[in-house]
Amino acid sequence: MTTTIRTEDAPDAIGPYSQGVRARASEFLFLSGQIGLDPQTGELVPGGIEAQTERVLKNLEAVLRAGGGSLDQVVKTTIYLTDMDEFPRVNQVYGKFFGDSLPVRAAVGVCSLPKGALVEVEALAVVG
Repeated sequence: MTTTIRTEDAPDAIGPYSQGVRARASEFLFLSGQIGLDPQTGELVPGGIEAQTERVLKNLEAVLRAGGGSLDQVVKTTIYLTDMDEFPRVNQVYGKFFGDSLPVRAAVGVCSLPKGALVEVEALAVVG
């Protein structure tokens, strides 16, 4: 059994997908990739890669909360970057959010992201 997760504290999906899905039997919470959209305006936040990364992680945090989880329950993330040279800056912001609860992670260079975003992060959490 699954439950679709939706919160107004993170941007609405910009396509045919959910913000998150909680698989009750296994207590996995799968989070769709988030980009740096302001949930109030639906627009990318200004300020470059650091500002977008911070907004991305706040959006993920909001979906986690709505699904009954938190960042310390995230076990896997995937980061998508349009410029791998920006990876050190993303790492600085990312480290502030995860602290000592560091999930496994992959980082992938891509040629573009929705709405011209510079970074996208998806996550998997175990909330049970």
